[in-house]
Amino acid sequence: MADWTEEVTQVAGSNLAIIKGGTGKPILVLHEELGHPGWLNWHAALAREHTLLIPIQPALGKSAKIDWLRNIHDLALWYSWAFREKDWFPIDVIGFSIGGWIAAEMATINARQFRRMVLVAPMGIKPPEGEIMDIFSITARTALSHSVYDHDATPEYAKLYGGERTPEQFEAFEDARTENTRLAWEPILHNPALPHFLEGVTGLPTHIIWGRQDAIVPVSAAEAYRQALRNTEVKVTIFDHCGHRPEIEKSNEFIKLVREFFA
Repeated sequence: MADWTEEVTQVAGSNLAIIKGGTGKPILVLHEELGHPGWLNWHAALAREHTLLIPIQPALGKSAKIDWLRNIHDLALWYSWAFREKDWFPIDVIGFSIGGWIAAEMATINARQFRRMVLVAPMGIKPPEGEIMDIFSITARTALSHSVYDHDATPEYAKLYGGERTPEQFEAFEDARTENTRLAWEPILHNPALPHFLEGVTGLPTHIIWGRQDAIVPVSAAEAYRQALRNTEVKVTIFDHCGHRPEIEKSNEFIKLVREFFA
């Protein structure tokens, strides 16, 4: 029996692909900018106690493109509409990279949509030190390479997005890059208004997880997020010798943290 299934559902005026796996209390998973990375060890571990609900971003995979979405905040509004129609709220959420940015934007729209929120190296706020990497000006392969600090110490790196880089996978990468360039190019991968709106978030326990050696989004943005979320309970965990993907670079520690936070 497969660990997960995928279905395409009509919701909020469009077709949305949703990957579902596991059993128990649900967790909404918002994937990164290159799409759903595949069913990895951390998915399997959390799925023993939780039902993982993973929507595929519009215009990626089997999800329909929605031309009138113009930026990440628009996408967050649409997700709020879609998941409200699915009757998923309130729900725990975990967002990775651009998915963390989307989760943060959703929290500013209505923090009561979520019970608890985990943000893993989220984009969305301009780092006070360093710059978010312009992943749109380099190849997907190069961006993927920069996302992990130590390839040799990260066995699952080779499994990301299905392992072998087939023409179909490169086409999927380019679809994802094209759509996210459209939504997040100007200003590059952040929203100057987001820190101000996050000040209005209350009653939403949040755990921010980052790798100290993150080459995609500098770790200084973790403190910027903590400051912006000053009016709610926030915990920050920084992993040493870790890049942009703590879920695979520090998998055991990551799984333990998330399990305890969502328990």
